[in-house]
Amino acid sequence: MSNTVIRSAASSLMNGQKYVQINTNAWGWADQIIFSKHEKLLSQGVDSYVIWGRGRSPKNDHEFRLLKYPELEYPEYISAAVATRLDGKFGFHSVGPTRRLLNILDQIRPDVVHLHSLLDYFVNVEMLFEWLARSNCHVLWTLHDCWAFTGYCMHFTYVGCEQWKTSCTNNCPCLPPDRYPELRLRSKVGWCFERKSKIFTMLPPERLTLITPSKWLAELTRTSFLAKYPVTVVHNKIDKNIFKPTVTNFRTKYHMGNRFIVLGVASHWGVRKGYEDMLRLAKELGPHFAVVLVGLEQNQIQTLPTDTSALLVGIGKTSSREELVGIYTAVDVLMNPTKEDNYPTVNLEAEACGTPVITYDVGGCAETISLNESRVVKGYTEALEAITTMSMNI
Repeated sequence: MSNTVIRSAASSLMNGQKYVQINTNAWGWADQIIFSKHEKLLSQGVDSYVIWGRGRSPKNDHEFRLLKYPELEYPEYISAAVATRLDGKFGFHSVGPTRRLLNILDQIRPDVVHLHSLLDYFVNVEMLFEWLARSNCHVLWTLHDCWAFTGYCMHFTYVGCEQWKTSCTNNCPCLPPDRYPELRLRSKVGWCFERKSKIFTMLPPERLTLITPSKWLAELTRTSFLAKYPVTVVHNKIDKNIFKPTVTNFRTKYHMGNRFIVLGVASHWGVRKGYEDMLRLAKELGPHFAVVLVGLEQNQIQTLPTDTSALLVGIGKTSSREELVGIYTAVDVLMNPTKEDNYPTVNLEAEACGTPVITYDVGGCAETISLNESRVVKGYTEALEAITTMSMNI
């Protein structure tokens, strides 16, 4: 977060002032965005706290995990998920964990509450915003997707839906059954939209600042029912002490030889992330190419096609960021065929390791590109041409 946003949020954060961040989990990008911010605030003398739903155990009395019994796969999480599937009211269950959250906030009495992702089964948004409305703290809310101003979905550009501008309905095209958050009952989508539009606008504009990682999402937010609130763009950052060119044995380990390696990285490979486009590349590129997919599920690895012209390699989720850095460094180009995205950090990570990126021109993807060798393309055909051209220049 920029110093400008902090000053606008709390006039000026000084020693002893209390700053709370709330997020769905304590893994992945939370390390780079939330916990790095937490450590920086503590070093500046700010009394900083982090509260999350699922993930690692707290390390000290400034960290809190809301969901109990991880050894039983978080029964409160499962209970809220089941209830949501029965009544379609995503974000309106999790009463027990939310009571614990509000008790923690009552004890801390924060000057600033910084919300991140609320998109999970760990918080009741109505209870939370009612507490925020009663409090005199300033609220920052970083929107990592579009969920805050839709009836249900995180993204809608891939299917071209614009219902969120007025009122989401039960026949919204954004709602295939296999999409997270999973939805079995469509009849409450309109109810969720109307309810969220009231709850999320309870605070006066001088007490809520919205933050988006991309200009693209900022413009959408200014068109939504959140339009009365100030929106600040703060691009996500990565740790360049970790993401940097690094010597690796990746090519030898996977018998790549001198092939031109096209890498794809995702936490979940599906239609929206462009999985089919990566498989198509493996079939249409020649034998002097290799296509590597990182982040595949085991069943995806087992069912990868074997009749591709290029060498196709499937890898599960990496065990560490250092392992991923080695892969980024070893390959020739990162291909990001995402069909909708906010501000993909994989593009930042690859470029920081010295690897150019080819990314589709959707969402805030173009805002992530800085290397001269990288390319922003309209779709698959242009991406294939760009990869072919790059391979000729090496």
